[in-house]
Amino acid sequence: MATGVSAPGRAQVGLKTARSDRWWLAPLRIGVILLFFIAYATVRIFMNKWYWVDDYHYLTPLYSPCVTSSCVEGSSHLGTWFGDFPRFLPFSLITFAVLAGFRGTCYYYRKAGYRSLFFAPAACAVPEPHKNYTGERKFPLVALNLHRYFFYGALVFGVLNIYDGILAFHGDGGGFGIGLGTVIIWVNLVFLWLYTLSCHACRHIVGGRLKNFSKHPLRYRYWTFVSKLNPKHGTFAMTSLFTVILTDFYIMAVSAGWFSDLRIIN
Repeated sequence: MATGVSAPGRAQVGLKTARSDRWWLAPLRIGVILLFFIAYATVRIFMNKWYWVDDYHYLTPLYSPCVTSSCVEGSSHLGTWFGDFPRFLPFSLITFAVLAGFRGTCYYYRKAGYRSLFFAPAACAVPEPHKNYTGERKFPLVALNLHRYFFYGALVFGVLNIYDGILAFHGDGGGFGIGLGTVIIWVNLVFLWLYTLSCHACRHIVGGRLKNFSKHPLRYRYWTFVSKLNPKHGTFAMTSLFTVILTDFYIMAVSAGWFSDLRIIN
């Protein structure tokens, strides 16, 4: 039996949509951005090079932490946990799996993906092409319910990124230094944490399952703080997507020698 817009009892409208505005523009724009990021990230994780600038200790977030013996010398801040990876296997796979899992199961990206990639539906008052609706109860969509656990992983990787950011205050030849790469890394860190802390799962974790806030004043403060960030979650999600790409591209370009890092201090 058909479900969704084709279910019995639903009004059967012959028109694809009665909307006359440019409803397709927003899902098209978001779809192009998402597909670009997917293509860029896929190419980068399979490159397995140009992710570390030894002179200034810049490590791209797509390869952090680098914990295999395949990593270039100096980039393994936390040591080497694994041996050499086969050439066909990207050693940033663990990082990519956690961060892609966090973004892919995020409520904002779920909405964006459903509208822009699966047209389910593409916009309000625009019927979706799928005749049946199964929700998120079957594989692979049931995995979207793992968002909270990916959030915990994103927190860990966020802390590691801060550690990378501190190490990026490295001068040419040693000592303290700041370059344009340092600034880009920290701008990216700010937006990554704004995106992570504004997450719906974060809001529930800090303020959920409480009968009242009066006995939990500290959690109430956290919940109030996250609640102020939460309405801008979509903005932080898309902005951090661009800052991740910019950070990775800049470090790749400096590492490859396409141009030199602009030094501000040392």
